[in-house]
Amino acid sequence: MDKKAKVLILTGSKNDLPKLEDAFNFLKEMGVEFIADVSSAHRNPEKTIEYAKTARENGIEVIIAAAGLAAHLPGVIAAHTTLPVIGVPLSGGALSGLDSLLSIVQMPSGVPVATVGIDAVKNAAILACEILSIKYQEIGEKLLKFKEDLRKK
Repeated sequence: MDKKAKVLILTGSKNDLPKLEDAFNFLKEMGVEFIADVSSAHRNPEKTIEYAKTARENGIEVIIAAAGLAAHLPGVIAAHTTLPVIGVPLSGGALSGLDSLLSIVQMPSGVPVATVGIDAVKNAAILACEILSIKYQEIGEKLLKFKEDLRKK
């Protein structure tokens, strides 16, 4: 794993990678290095758990987990790390992502997952940067400019 990366982005299916482009682009714009990979909580739970357990020692400070349908990925990761986990429910299936949203926000006590809206991958990246800005002033400064530009629009 790249020790320079501060954010780990996981999704449960390679078919979902194109949905994550807005998050990738925002993190690049902010100068935040990240690693993105596919790791299914159902099809490859050992890989997912290994990512969660070793993320901190590999320099990761925030994890974004995007998942559709049953959306167990964010919760499984949160169960195996003390790093902040941001869940992104992805649209698809018969309920258009509502099932994913409910799966992610209904975590049991003691296993929190911050959750953004359905397909709101850019908001997940913004939240990850806000968390990182507590420690990294340069990210905070870029976020201030980003927010100022939003106001001007």
